[in-house]
Amino acid sequence: MTKALTRTDFNFPKQKNVYHGKVRDVYNIDDQYLVMVVSDRISAFDVVLPEGIPYKGQVLNQIAAKFLDATADIVPNWKIATPDPNVTVGHHCEPFKVEMVIRGYLTGHAWREYRDGKRSICGVPMPDGMVENQKFEQPLLTPTTKADQGHDEDISREAIIEQGLVSKEEYEMLENYTRQLFQRGTEIAAEKGLILVDTKYEFGKKDGKIYLIDEIHTPDSSRYFYADGYEERLKKGESQKQLSKEFVRQWLIENGFQGKAGQKAPAMNADFVSSVSERYIELFENITGDSFVKSEIVDIQSRIEKNVNAFLSSI
Repeated sequence: MTKALTRTDFNFPKQKNVYHGKVRDVYNIDDQYLVMVVSDRISAFDVVLPEGIPYKGQVLNQIAAKFLDATADIVPNWKIATPDPNVTVGHHCEPFKVEMVIRGYLTGHAWREYRDGKRSICGVPMPDGMVENQKFEQPLLTPTTKADQGHDEDISREAIIEQGLVSKEEYEMLENYTRQLFQRGTEIAAEKGLILVDTKYEFGKKDGKIYLIDEIHTPDSSRYFYADGYEERLKKGESQKQLSKEFVRQWLIENGFQGKAGQKAPAMNADFVSSVSERYIELFENITGDSFVKSEIVDIQSRIEKNVNAFLSSI
């Protein structure tokens, strides 16, 4: 099987610490810069699955870089450069303790809540009579807490402000940025025959200024439907053809895993791993309109170390 990058342990010049997340390994360079290495790990239900997905990290990193550039006129972002296919180097920001989730359609987590009889999510009402994958009249903002470990939790706008996670003034700015970013992402997706269904954004601060941080509009943070056939499938009550991580979640559910206590993630065989890799590449080519160029992965660790060290020595 093709090699996948599932663990990094670099020691870059002026490195102060490293944070190993579910998918990304983030290296703090002198409290000034972050080197974000996007691995090939894959998580679902907030659990890192046993096998890595070849080229997934490159796909995520390059899609995020493209969309950060395409939205820089809306809000400043943390990106400085992408010195390697799996790496972004950017500003070290203090992250807000919430993730801004925005939903244009009733699907995924929102649908599961709705199906179970709930008619509000994060304090935002959802109307009766909706069906799975139906478009909301207006996109819903459904923020979550940002967990260092374990599950992110739904939280209301009021609770965020009341608990002091974000000030009222700054939260209103985050809401405004989120809606503008989602609108831009929706327009770009539509040009490629896709529907941006839902996504999440993370923000941070540096020197008193708000920045968009982390990834945006990738298949890890977003869900896409194909526009062609959407209405027909909706009327028939059929599943939508989609490009997202939801198909991995569905496969896990079918194999008895939803990240609950006592459950063990099922092993993914080589054919399934390969199919997931192909789906990620498919999304890259669909959403960007570019052909995906596979990077050299015989010795990914050495390649990344060489490229990052060369960049850091130039700044």
